[in-house]
Amino acid sequence: MKRIYLIAVSLFTAVFSQAQTNPPTDLGTIQQNLKKLDVLGSVLYVAAHPDDENTRLLAYLAQEKHYRTGYLSLTRGDGGQNLIGNEQSELLGLIRTQELLAARRVDGAEQFFTRANDFGFSKGPEETLKIWDKEKVLGDVVWVIRKFRPDVIICRFPTTGEGGHGHHTSSAILAQEAFTAAADPSRYPEQLKYVKPWQAKRLLWNTFSFGSVNTTAADQFKIDVGVYNPILGKSYGEIAAESRSNHKTQGFGSAKQRGESYEFFKTILGDAPQNDLMDGVNTTWKRVKDGDAISALISVISRNFISEAPEKSLPALVQLLMKVEKVPDIYWREQKTKELNNLIAACAGLWFEAYATEPTYALGDKMNLRAQVINRFNYRVKINSIDANDSSLALQSKEIPFNQLQTFETTAAASMLTQPYWLAAPHPVGVYTLPDNTLAGNPENPDLPKVTFQFIVEGKPINIDRRIIYKYVDPVRGEVYQPIEITPPVTANIDNQDYIFSTQQAQTVLINLKSFTKASGTISLKPIAGWKISPEKIDFTDKDKNDEWSVAFTVTPTDNKTKVSELEAVVNANGKPFSLSLRRIRYDHVPAITLFPPAQTKLVYLDLKHNGRKIGYIAGAGDQMPEALRQVGYDVHLLSENEVMNGDLSGYDAIVTGVRAYNVNERLAYQQAKLMAYVKNGGDLVVQYNNNNGIVVKQIGPYPFTVVNRRVTDENAEVTVLDPQNPVLNYPNKITNDDFNGWIQERGLYFVSNIDPQYKPILQMHDKGEEPLNGSLIVGDYGKGRFIYTSLAFFRELPAGVPGAYRLFINLLSKPK
Repeated sequence: MKRIYLIAVSLFTAVFSQAQTNPPTDLGTIQQNLKKLDVLGSVLYVAAHPDDENTRLLAYLAQEKHYRTGYLSLTRGDGGQNLIGNEQSELLGLIRTQELLAARRVDGAEQFFTRANDFGFSKGPEETLKIWDKEKVLGDVVWVIRKFRPDVIICRFPTTGEGGHGHHTSSAILAQEAFTAAADPSRYPEQLKYVKPWQAKRLLWNTFSFGSVNTTAADQFKIDVGVYNPILGKSYGEIAAESRSNHKTQGFGSAKQRGESYEFFKTILGDAPQNDLMDGVNTTWKRVKDGDAISALISVISRNFISEAPEKSLPALVQLLMKVEKVPDIYWREQKTKELNNLIAACAGLWFEAYATEPTYALGDKMNLRAQVINRFNYRVKINSIDANDSSLALQSKEIPFNQLQTFETTAAASMLTQPYWLAAPHPVGVYTLPDNTLAGNPENPDLPKVTFQFIVEGKPINIDRRIIYKYVDPVRGEVYQPIEITPPVTANIDNQDYIFSTQQAQTVLINLKSFTKASGTISLKPIAGWKISPEKIDFTDKDKNDEWSVAFTVTPTDNKTKVSELEAVVNANGKPFSLSLRRIRYDHVPAITLFPPAQTKLVYLDLKHNGRKIGYIAGAGDQMPEALRQVGYDVHLLSENEVMNGDLSGYDAIVTGVRAYNVNERLAYQQAKLMAYVKNGGDLVVQYNNNNGIVVKQIGPYPFTVVNRRVTDENAEVTVLDPQNPVLNYPNKITNDDFNGWIQERGLYFVSNIDPQYKPILQMHDKGEEPLNGSLIVGDYGKGRFIYTSLAFFRELPAGVPGAYRLFINLLSKPK
């Protein structure tokens, strides 16, 4: 048994962040949860991405109808763009995961995912389901349905394509197939060790009116979800706006809406509802054996509830819990037991949580923990034990004194890396590789460190878990909660994402190491054919926790062949090898995110020539292009508005605007004349893609063209050269078809049309079965200079080290003198 240290301190006032571990216990929440106790129904909403969900409907179902409500997003939104930072791909998916969880904390629904990876825009379900590995993702949908057991499943999109995105259509196809497959014991029989087959009552399509597409109809079943909840003091339109505004990476801040608002539904499978979404489904306690007595007791508790003294309901709530624990239906027994445990704690005035005394621990080390409890109502409640992973504090039913914060100190082993489970192994383009199929559905790791508190209320043991967190006081934000980090003993961050070689001259590869425990060992780079690495290894000794240092290796190409190689760092710390780096993502609107990507970089050898080195860059919606250009020797300066408006731009060999700059930087409307003057006087201006909505100027270039929502999503689509003699294909690098090999995710997006004859379209390409598009790269002379607009996805290709993309983009920056 651990030795127990009990510290009694006075109650203090604190400001809690959204990530606090103790859930709300205000009177409105208690009353809402009392209502929820008497409802046994569940609804699962299915779509493809973060932001696809109908937050108003989710809030209405969860908080007005009190159904157990879930949103299954097939992907984590990894393939989109980021309007608040430069994170892309898996990193963006991590942020959007937390944005969805923040949204669910507002609207009251639960969040689920499959292993599907958002690989970017897809024009049809055939491509999507092939890349996703349909059977695996379908299995995940079936798994979530069997675990969640929804009475009704609702799709955001139809199977017929009106959703406009292959992922959208695929989400409906998979939901439709899973509706039947989840009830069939011959489908995914390996799941039946953990769950039972489940048949939902109906599958509905939540029809919509988006822009010019209106799929609603007067004869469809409809619900007014715009009603007002007096307990919450808000309508569901107001709650929905608060929920949706958490999607900040997508710029989805929403206005609060008030008044009636109808949602329409079309029946896809099962019986069509006539009067209510749950027609034919018993959502009362009558659906379980001996449920009448439970329902009657809930009615008595609700009728006798005293808002000024919630603790007076505790004897009846404990009696109710003992009845619920005998319900033979395992699913509803577990759900309602969990709800009741939390409600009892709230009515007892209990606040409790567990936090680590440090933010970070190395794998295998001991975490110092403090578990805090306060009894805010003068009601006799005892604490019996506190269990933390491998340790247990037996408190022998110690009574918790009124309004005195109790702190119990103990330790627990840091036994597992806090690495997002879907990023623990390499994965192909379409799906994440899961270490265990039963992890599917979970928004986060289900085994994150936790503490289990056992209280004794009215003689009844009540068990409730709390995540272990770290908290600190920020002078601006107040008390801040963040997840604890369990790390490798030593992490190795290679200084650059890739190293570009155009000669056989050596480059220095700098590795930044950080120790999270007392450590000694070595750091080395794995040998790679075609490259010489020196030295073989570098030793380190007696490093303390939080020590940081850097080591340098020399890497030299052994030949001049074009190649892309993967370089991996290996840290042998205290006798164990690790090849992991450290990445932290911090935004105020979501909890702190930490992951441990592979300690890898790319070595790229290519035939590359330059003309000019000084680049001015006007930031857009967030990309990694400036650093990618610095990798090949450019002096990149991020231009301020003052420098554009009042500086001398003639000293720049080229000026580049970041992706979506003309969407997100409203000041470009005022800077545009200066940029056009720069071109006219001999400059080279390269404008990267912009969304066709919300362009801040009437005309981006010196001559008109129109940005349209047309794209080529096949990264291997054939490219036809329209103007082979144009300098952008010949100077200083000769561009050939080989330069379009090895591209990732897509060729380009938001191409242009209605192109003025003063421009020369350079390339033509198209996806299979579609007409050729020539709006990916246009070049126009203006005065003494050159204006270039490109919709090619250079913002993805250069950070990924694609050789041909580098060669072509450098040509765009190299105007012949």
